[in-house]
Amino acid sequence: MPVQIIEGSYNPPKDASFAIVAARFNEFIVERLVAGALDTLRRHGVDDSRITLIRVPGAFELPVACKRIAESGNVHAVIALGCVIRGGTAHFELVAGEAAKGCGQVATSTGIPVVFGVLTTENIEQAVERAGTKAGNKGAEAALSALEMASLMHALGAQGVAAIRSRGR
Repeated sequence: MPVQIIEGSYNPPKDASFAIVAARFNEFIVERLVAGALDTLRRHGVDDSRITLIRVPGAFELPVACKRIAESGNVHAVIALGCVIRGGTAHFELVAGEAAKGCGQVATSTGIPVVFGVLTTENIEQAVERAGTKAGNKGAEAALSALEMASLMHALGAQGVAAIRSRGR
């Protein structure tokens, strides 16, 4: 029997809705990430009426807003966007680590993909590079991951789980 492969694509289900949760801290960088994510979703056929943009104060607040929107059942994927730039204290590690851990916990506890598109950089130059210049736009990359995960979750729900269970018998 051949190996069964189930994977997502960049073509979301017709009714797929997405949320972008964006931090206002370092807004001049985050706005570029938001623009990249919106452009990518639109280019892949997601209508604006199926996109919700939610603003939070900073990266530390991303998980709680992601959790609320994921638990609503109104979205197929959440894109968390922010920018944390290292400073002279341990605050960077605390904020970045808790934001990443919290977003991961939301995804596993709700079953809704939460894509972590938070830049964690050493300096402003690295942030600018990852927000649409030399290193591409990490917001656009996060949106691609969200599209693929929404598609994958749809495939798993529609036929994947049943097919996996029947093969295991």
